[in-house]
Amino acid sequence: MGIHHNPDFIHHQKNSLSVSIIREIVFGMEDGLVSTMGAVTGIAAASQNHFIVILSGVVIIAVESISMGVGSYLSTKSENEIDERKLFEERHELHHHPAEEREELVEMYVEDGWPKKLSEEMAEVASKNKKLFLQEMAYRELKVFPDKMEQPLHNGIAMSIAYIIGGCMALLPYLVIPNIQTAITYSVIITLFSLFTLGVLTTQYSKRSWWKAGLEMLLLASVAALFGYVAGQIARYYLG
Repeated sequence: MGIHHNPDFIHHQKNSLSVSIIREIVFGMEDGLVSTMGAVTGIAAASQNHFIVILSGVVIIAVESISMGVGSYLSTKSENEIDERKLFEERHELHHHPAEEREELVEMYVEDGWPKKLSEEMAEVASKNKKLFLQEMAYRELKVFPDKMEQPLHNGIAMSIAYIIGGCMALLPYLVIPNIQTAITYSVIITLFSLFTLGVLTTQYSKRSWWKAGLEMLLLASVAALFGYVAGQIARYYLG
């Protein structure tokens, strides 16, 4: 009857894992680049000391990558638990009040644009299959996908690794360039270029203009560098 051929549902089922991983990678790398570059820029401007900058950068990357990974794991796990609770309650409703739930499904089909007669037929077919009935009610009423593939551990690992990569890219110039001011310049350039590239790459999974996505991420993230540098200069002026 076409009940379970909703394009959005099929797309979600096939791509929920990849979409969630991409989300964590983009978030982790963006935060790793911005946080590390913003912090080390401020520290470098204030201290003018390579050892302090590198030590601080390593500590920031180590602590924040673990923190971000754990945060991603716990948030995904909590979201899954909330959805599982909703599904548990929905199963209870379907078991004890099938007729009422079937009528509710008919109404949702009609609201989606299906003809009333066809909606009744679709709901009747769905109500005779426990798995399909739950699937339709969960998707249309709760906006929950019973068989979604998103994994907390995978998300946490992806977040941590992406943060480390982004942070190391921002810190790299301080490891190879002896002049602190030159290192600051290259760190900012590498970070901004990486952010623009990251924004462009996200358009592979969307219909946005590549230059708009890249420019948006670059401009928004640049604020962190500006604040970091200004804070470092202020600290240097008053504490130096």
